[in-house]
Amino acid sequence: MKKVFVLDARRTAIVTANGKFKSIAPEVLGAQILRRLRAERIDEIILGNAVGTGGNIARLTSLLADLDPAIPAATVDMQCASGAASIAIAFAKIRAGLADCIIAGGIESASLQPLRIYHRNDPRRAQSTANGIDGAYYTAQFSPDSLSPTVMLEGAERVARAENISKFELDEWAIESHRRAAQARPLLVDSIIPIDGWAVDNGIRDRLDRRLLDRAPLPLGEGTLTSAGNACRINDGAALAVLASEEFVERHGLNPIAEILSAATLGGDPQQSPRGAMSTADFLLQKNNLRWEDLNAIELNEAFAVIDVMFERAHPTLVERYNRLGGALAYGHPYGASGAILLLHLIKALGAKGGLGLMSIAGAGGVGQALLIKI
Repeated sequence: MKKVFVLDARRTAIVTANGKFKSIAPEVLGAQILRRLRAERIDEIILGNAVGTGGNIARLTSLLADLDPAIPAATVDMQCASGAASIAIAFAKIRAGLADCIIAGGIESASLQPLRIYHRNDPRRAQSTANGIDGAYYTAQFSPDSLSPTVMLEGAERVARAENISKFELDEWAIESHRRAAQARPLLVDSIIPIDGWAVDNGIRDRLDRRLLDRAPLPLGEGTLTSAGNACRINDGAALAVLASEEFVERHGLNPIAEILSAATLGGDPQQSPRGAMSTADFLLQKNNLRWEDLNAIELNEAFAVIDVMFERAHPTLVERYNRLGGALAYGHPYGASGAILLLHLIKALGAKGGLGLMSIAGAGGVGQALLIKI
C-alpha cells in the first residue's frame, strides 16, 4: 500500500452565518482556496458539502477556480463528517494507486442554505412546515422516526441526560474552548486565506464567562441542558488539503507537512449522534493497535460540549492533548468543511514536536469519520 502525505492545508476564516460571508456561495469560498493551493498536477477534486444547493458542487468549485476542465470533481454528503469523509476517500484512492495527487476537503454556507419543499406525492409533505410554508424544510431527515428540525440538539440532550452530565460541566467546556481558541489565534494566521479581505474567525469570545452562559437561550425549552452557549453556532467557511503519494512527493522534490496513516468510518445510534466522535476514534485506534495515550494530539469536533465532557471523563489525563486550539464551540461549525478544518488544526497542534495525531467527527444520522496522522 502506498504512503499518503499532506502537502498543504488551508482554510477560510470561520464566520458566523449571515455575517461577513452571507452572500458568498460555498463554491466561491472553495474556489478561492483552490487558486492558492500549490500542486504540480492534480488528479481529482473531492469536496464535502451538507446544506448547499445540490448537484455536484465540487465540480462547480473547480470550474470557478479556472482549473483544467479535464480534472474530475466529486461531492460527498456525510453531513457534518463530509469534509473528513472526502479526505478519507482521497487517502484511500492514493493508497490504492488510483491517483497521485488529490485536493480534498469541504465547503459550506449556512447563510445560503436553501429552503426545500417535499414533492406533492411525498407523505412527508403533510408533516413538514418551515418558514410558514407547508411541506417546506431546511433540515433533511436523518432518522426514520423523526422529521424534527432540531434533531441534532435533541441528540445532544439525550446523550447528556443518559450520561448524567450537568449544565455546569457543559458550560465549563464552552468557556475552555473559547479560551484555547483565543490563545491559538497567532498559530493559525498563515493558514487562513482572506476572502474579500476578511481573515478573522469571528465566533471566538475572549471574555466568555458563566454569567453570559447562564443567560444563553435554551432552544429545547426551559429546564434543558443544551444551550446556545454550549452548542456550536452555524457558520460559513471552507477548508481544503492537498494529498499526494510518496512517489509524487519524491518526483517533485516536495516537503510534506504530515502523513495520513489510517482512516475509519463507523455508524451508531441516530438518536444519539454526538457519540460518533468518540466511538469512531476508538474504532480507529483498535484497528491500528494503538491506545489513546499513544497520541500526541487529539481533535474531536465539539459540535456540542457533551462530546468534551465524555472525553474528559474517559481520558482525564489527556485533556491537555485534546483540542489544544479550541474547538467548534468557539470557532463555529461550517458543517461540510469542519472535518477538513480539524485536520488542519490537528497538524498545527502536533507542531514541531510531531508524533501521532487523531481527529474524529460525528455526523447527523449517527455516523462518524476519523483519521490518524503522523508528523
